[in-house]
Amino acid sequence: MKAFFIAFLIIFSDINKMKTYQKEDITVTWESEKCIHSGVCARGLAAVFKPREKPWIQVDNASKEDIVNQVKKCPSGALGIK
Repeated sequence: MKAFFIAFLIIFSDINKMKTYQKEDITVTWESEKCIHSGVCARGLAAVFKPREKPWIQVDNASKEDIVNQVKKCPSGALGIK
């Protein structure tokens, strides 16, 4: 049981880590624990935000400016730019 609990904690902690995606001089960040799955990102820039694929954020499919503008529309703040 202890091993199961430890494995669960490792998996769960990985789920909540910030994921990063590099594009030129910016980094798109995604914090899964903040995401409310509204779909604003995928509907607004489907070439980049593809929730059914891995990686689900594909920064090579749009300009830096388009990505930044779409990330700003994230209602939960789960997406960000560094």
